[in-house]
Amino acid sequence: MRIVYRASPWRSLVSHDGLLDTSALTASLRDFRANATIFSPSLSDAYAAQLSFVETLVRYDLPAWRISELISDHIAWLYRQSIAMALDEMQAQGWGKPPVDFCVLTLGSAARFESLLGPDQDNALIIDDYPDARHVEVDGYFQALGERFTQHLDAAGIPLCRGHVMARWPMWRKRLSEWQQQFEIWSADRQVKRVQQTNIWLDFYPVAGNAELAEALGQQVRSTLSSAPLFMNEMVALLDELPVALDRFGRIASHPGLAAPYDQAIDLKHQGLMPLISAARLLCVRYQRSEIGTRERLTALAHFTRALTKEQSALLLAAFNRMQHLLLEQQRHNKSHGQTADGWVDLRRLRDDERLLLKFDLQQIKAFVNQVKRL
Repeated sequence: MRIVYRASPWRSLVSHDGLLDTSALTASLRDFRANATIFSPSLSDAYAAQLSFVETLVRYDLPAWRISELISDHIAWLYRQSIAMALDEMQAQGWGKPPVDFCVLTLGSAARFESLLGPDQDNALIIDDYPDARHVEVDGYFQALGERFTQHLDAAGIPLCRGHVMARWPMWRKRLSEWQQQFEIWSADRQVKRVQQTNIWLDFYPVAGNAELAEALGQQVRSTLSSAPLFMNEMVALLDELPVALDRFGRIASHPGLAAPYDQAIDLKHQGLMPLISAARLLCVRYQRSEIGTRERLTALAHFTRALTKEQSALLLAAFNRMQHLLLEQQRHNKSHGQTADGWVDLRRLRDDERLLLKFDLQQIKAFVNQVKRL
């Protein structure tokens, strides 16, 4: 039997007697908590329960952007658990405690608290400064830590990053002073690879360890990059590598072919969300804003700079919210049918009004990207 309609838990908040019945409101979450394993000591069981968690949250009529924040909170918890497990294993094997302070960072969508149902690993490690004479000892410890916690996450179901953006690799594991020097080198000219690497790093969140290391580095990075014109010019040029999914007539451009999983498909992540995310990030670098989440960035740009009007910010926020909703709906559909949760959306599943709004939203994003290029 298929349930066609199920009342929202919010409808049980006000009782017939005019009282607030919070116990009835939280019943769905209590039932989920009693039967699910989202905080299980087994990381694989905990991660596997994430879809059920999302389905429960959907019953509360939460918007997709709020659900993505809660998914990201859970991913941050999985990171902390995997790091704690790795540290315990190392302690038991005689490695001892960490020789100096450190901070593990999540990067990308997890750092922006915009994760959906198909994450992979993007992380980095800041190590407090230590003498060069201790490099073998100290870096050897953190190499082992990086390899272990990323392997725990991979075993749980969050796959290793194909681009090797992980703390297990020296490129993404450095002393604080080395990171500071690295960004000075990256920002000194407009080499594409260096700008791409910096773009990856600009969305970061301290998930475990000493968060003061991340704050110190973040302040230095914002100051360095905003005063590097060649670097900023290349950041603008890279926006062309993320074309919005519109044809020259302003219509939605679907992508049939071998790469697309559906007959009428749009890569909404890379040709909708990412152009918006990248343009907002670039402006925040330009104005030395510290916000990381896209919603916070769009709001800050309207309130603390002249880069966006409040009306533009509201339009872009609405576009961001609706596109996250479409992508989450597609991913829920895919997961329920045993398919991959990726960035593609099947246009055939959209209603006429959803198509019209999607076209409008993509047009607003394209105009915003062009505006950023001119700035």
